[in-house]
Amino acid sequence: MERMAQSASEAAPLEMPSMAPSDRPSATTRPVLPRMSPAPFCTACAVSAVERPETRPTRKAPHSNPRKGCSLPLTISSTASAMPAAAAAISRMSCGPTLHLPYTGAMKFYSWNVNGIRSVVKKGTFQKFVAEHQPDILCLQETKAERGQAEIDLADYHEYWNSAEKKGYSGTAIFSKREPIAVINGFPEDFAKKFTFADELKRDSWNEGRVITAEFDGFHAVTVYTPNAKDDLSRLKLRHAHWDPAFLAYVQQLQKKKPVIFCGDLNVAHTELDLANPKPNRGKKGFTDEEREGFQHFVDAGFIDTFRIFTQGNGHYSWWSHFANARARNVGWRIDYVLVSAALRSKVKEARIHADVMGSDHCPVSVLVDL
Repeated sequence: MERMAQSASEAAPLEMPSMAPSDRPSATTRPVLPRMSPAPFCTACAVSAVERPETRPTRKAPHSNPRKGCSLPLTISSTASAMPAAAAAISRMSCGPTLHLPYTGAMKFYSWNVNGIRSVVKKGTFQKFVAEHQPDILCLQETKAERGQAEIDLADYHEYWNSAEKKGYSGTAIFSKREPIAVINGFPEDFAKKFTFADELKRDSWNEGRVITAEFDGFHAVTVYTPNAKDDLSRLKLRHAHWDPAFLAYVQQLQKKKPVIFCGDLNVAHTELDLANPKPNRGKKGFTDEEREGFQHFVDAGFIDTFRIFTQGNGHYSWWSHFANARARNVGWRIDYVLVSAALRSKVKEARIHADVMGSDHCPVSVLVDL
């Protein structure tokens, strides 16, 4: 994150913009295509055809995909105006029936605040990380970009982005090897009307791309980039009185339907064990009583901090200031989490912090879930 560090011993997690007003745009719900018998398009074959439009009327042409053994008919759009819609439709389809296959067995679930997706891609660290760790679901925060602004070629993944209206700021994304049943950007509008998402300075965090939900057969996956209280604590009231209660209510609502795995940069060290220097940072952003109370409410509601199932004590951090060689000295904060519904607790087989993964001021955190 764009954090304003004081010293290595006082560096506190970063600030965020504000949330949604009464005229907030509605959350974007993107249902994935319904299940169907043979899909009329083949992703591997059709996308290239759409990229070279024909001059003749729309036609059907047989094609063959040796890699997938596909011989389905291919619809080719003839006009440039039809191309975006066709490409979008084709990107959702594949050879054979669309089954929304569930995750089964060991699922690798990762979360990473990349502090700018374009930066980690340019450095090559993002590609190296994905190749080495092969996450089944990868949730990103602080992408600072819209889809297409970074050259990401992950053929095995479905991509979902929620970008901030302010360019180059905030933003979240989910990459999944399995196609979800539905994806929701932000909070559903009927839910959001119950809460206030703008602070006293009318900074609106509703349009900052902070939440994405992907529904799968056995669970909801939610990634969140929680607003920072700011150095002057000007957003602490918003955070404590509105954002934290709203997000808790939201995941509880989802949980009524299916168990929830939620993750992200929550911008708070829960206990004194979650930062290297608790005493000089008490009362500062990321370690105020109000922010810590907000996290405790998740725990009191039955959500499990997965890392603490397996690892106790201090010295385990996910964010470090850029100042005073803090990362090399491991003077950090644990502010990136994966929490699960109590129903999934016994299925979590491992929870890790990957401090060796470079490229951002945060490192990835992960869980292995046996589904």
